[in-house]
Amino acid sequence: MKQKKIPINKPSITELERTYVNDAVANGWGEKCYNYINLFENKFAQYQNSKYALATSSCTGAIHLALMALGVNAGDEVIVPEITWIASVEPVLYIGAKPVFVDVLRDSWCIDPKKMEAAITHKTKAIIVVHVYGNMCNMDEIMSIAKKHNLLVVEDAAEALGSEYNGKKAGSIADVGVFSFHGTKTMTTGEGGMLVTNNESVCEKAKILNDHGRNPKDPENKMFWMRDYGYKYKMSNLQAALGVAQIERINELINKKRLIFKWYWDELHNLPCKLNPEHENTKNSYWLPTLIVDESIQFDRENFFKFMSEHNIDSRPFFYPLSSLPMFKNENNKIAYNIYKKGINLPSYHDLTLEEVKLVCSLFNNYINKK
Repeated sequence: MKQKKIPINKPSITELERTYVNDAVANGWGEKCYNYINLFENKFAQYQNSKYALATSSCTGAIHLALMALGVNAGDEVIVPEITWIASVEPVLYIGAKPVFVDVLRDSWCIDPKKMEAAITHKTKAIIVVHVYGNMCNMDEIMSIAKKHNLLVVEDAAEALGSEYNGKKAGSIADVGVFSFHGTKTMTTGEGGMLVTNNESVCEKAKILNDHGRNPKDPENKMFWMRDYGYKYKMSNLQAALGVAQIERINELINKKRLIFKWYWDELHNLPCKLNPEHENTKNSYWLPTLIVDESIQFDRENFFKFMSEHNIDSRPFFYPLSSLPMFKNENNKIAYNIYKKGINLPSYHDLTLEEVKLVCSLFNNYINKK
């Protein structure tokens, strides 16, 4: 009998989500068309301990709005980590700014603060840091460097909802934080994102940009009139209804992610590989259990994915270094270029069982030992 499919990730949907979404479908129109959006933003800001939150249609859109609201312009340089998903850097290109790729730390796979500071020039306007796979960046050092050079920081916490640094939630530390609610993330709205900040001016600018440039405080404000063009990265009321249910369950969702990672740790930590770190002053929400196979082990990850697929188990690759992609020029970021070929992500959906984790780990062990 064939092993049932073990997906890399999928949402946890309960009766609570169905109840809120059904209510939004039945009643969330006309004067009530923003009710769940407003509620979601308020609950999310409260969870993050941030003053303001703006729901968006994607994390990519949230990054674009954040950079625009912070005043990043064409010709500016924006520092980004070499290891992250392409969405972290695309909004830099939308604006016409230049991404500057910086290598990562070997122990966290997050941006190296010292190399980050070395990359600063007179054209640098902002820094995007990414808590990759739930691992926390060294935010104290990053924010100190940013303050020293009068730079703005966007904290990409798309993969780190629920992670913490010195007791502060990922995404709540920098000038702006952004999140993703894609269907693979710890919590979901199907698609969607969120921008959070403690800066009222930045939030107001982002709101105006997100509403086609319409400013309700403009003295010339009239229906269908705006002073400048904007964008539309709005989240729907239906998506927000799903988000309200998910944020009400957020501690349950994160605790299950952490339990799943513990299962993996128990099975794998004695094997020749490194797993997601959780440094002393951090809490990792472990969006995806991630392994970097030791350099001493011959490891063909494409062949590994084929091997796992034959057993009906999903796995996926560690992110490629961004500068290795065809649209960019290769950079000499040695750590990123060395580790990605040995990196894999393993299943962590919420209904995953201990027995399934043990099966995944057994297959990984068999593969690297060629049994």
